[in-house]
Amino acid sequence: MQYAILCYHDEKVVCAWSKAEDEAVMAKLTAINERLAREGKLGPVARLLPTTAATTLRKDRDPPLVLDGPFAETKEQLLGFYVIEAASLDEILAIAKELGAANPGGSYEIRPIGYFVDGSRPG
Repeated sequence: MQYAILCYHDEKVVCAWSKAEDEAVMAKLTAINERLAREGKLGPVARLLPTTAATTLRKDRDPPLVLDGPFAETKEQLLGFYVIEAASLDEILAIAKELGAANPGGSYEIRPIGYFVDGSRPG
């Protein structure tokens, strides 16, 4: 089963990290990512740009409405995600806890993926 680990944090906090602080967190995460890749568990991983770069398409209108910025107004923003192959919820929770220990603050939302197209294969 593939799971998405959605990475939430207060982007004002993350964007305020010094270059050294950011590099330290990324080094810890890279070590975990490399291990997961060797184990054949790691799928796509993305770090999203700040919500100030977001655009929202409100498709519940005719015609659809395009808005600058994110739709949700929350304390924490979606800053990135992992796609991980795991045999069980217990396994994915263990991986999320390990990632969480390397990346302080925020939260991870874990969801099973029901339909997946990775974009690397044509057709």
